[in-house]
Amino acid sequence: MTPEQLAAAGVTLDIAESLATVSLNRPEVRNAQTPAMWRALAEIGETLPPEVRVVVVRGNGHSFSAGLDRAMLTPGAAEGAESVADLLAKTDAEISEVIDEYQKGFTWLRDPSFISIAAVQGYAIGAGFQLALSCDLRVVSEDAQFSMKESALGLVPDLTGTKPLVESVGYSRALEICATARMVGSVEAVDIGLALTAVPAEGLDAAVADLVSALTAPMPGAVTEIKRLMQSAPSHDLDEQRRLEREAQARRFRELAPLMGVEPAER
Repeated sequence: MTPEQLAAAGVTLDIAESLATVSLNRPEVRNAQTPAMWRALAEIGETLPPEVRVVVVRGNGHSFSAGLDRAMLTPGAAEGAESVADLLAKTDAEISEVIDEYQKGFTWLRDPSFISIAAVQGYAIGAGFQLALSCDLRVVSEDAQFSMKESALGLVPDLTGTKPLVESVGYSRALEICATARMVGSVEAVDIGLALTAVPAEGLDAAVADLVSALTAPMPGAVTEIKRLMQSAPSHDLDEQRRLEREAQARRFRELAPLMGVEPAER
């Protein structure tokens, strides 16, 4: 997509060397999300340059994202644009296929070739909460408020947020947060492992910049291997995870050997 096409979908992308900053840019509606925005995010993920090591996702204005644009739930209200309400006329299989396309706007942030950070200020509601959960790390302002509002609308979270929420806070707390649709403030978010840290709103950019600097200091290959190992750990027993650690370390030694003046052995 061109910058103009991204802008039309309510997204901007800025790439500076190894850092990519993705900004939701609909501040007049607290960065409410649309299918066009999800497709734009997916396009960014598919075309991200390989030299990018950190992706920061943020919202312009005073909120990260207030969630789905409610106009998208009203048939005909989107004035010719793709709407979530369009799903009502589809079969179950067709609905699943379309949502799968929407989810790609979120899943690319798990790619082990980079670390993703959500810089959350103000509201992160519904789809906004799930976008933040798609990122590896979350740094939040003290006024941040998370809520999985889908149940209040008679819906379920379907933009890949359920798995990382359970992994972050555990089954019981995740169920309670989703089923009640209540707000989770910044202090609680840090306490339950949903966020790394909470800082004053005016210090959010600086806190994220410090984290970016720390994450880009190690060699890229090491960080990629570490992310892969962390992602695989919950689903593997100890013996399987030990094997993956050994194999990852062998790859690291092979890459480091020439830098240390050592001829690597045959594979």
